[in-house]
Amino acid sequence: MIARLILGAAALGAIAVFRKSRRTPPPLRIRDAGPSQMRNPPPTWDRTDEANDESFPASDPPGTY
Repeated sequence: MIARLILGAAALGAIAVFRKSRRTPPPLRIRDAGPSQMRNPPPTWDRTDEANDESFPASDPPGTY
């Protein structure tokens, strides 16, 4: 009888830990690409600047660079 209670409590604890680990993190706030979305847009903007902005925060430079 006591063994069943202990096993049941352990199972409930495992379920609670599993449910807690499945929670999704809050969504990230990401700025859209382009100079219109910047606080201080640069005076000039070309296709290379656009490709760089769209690829951020990737570690590789865009193919048009």
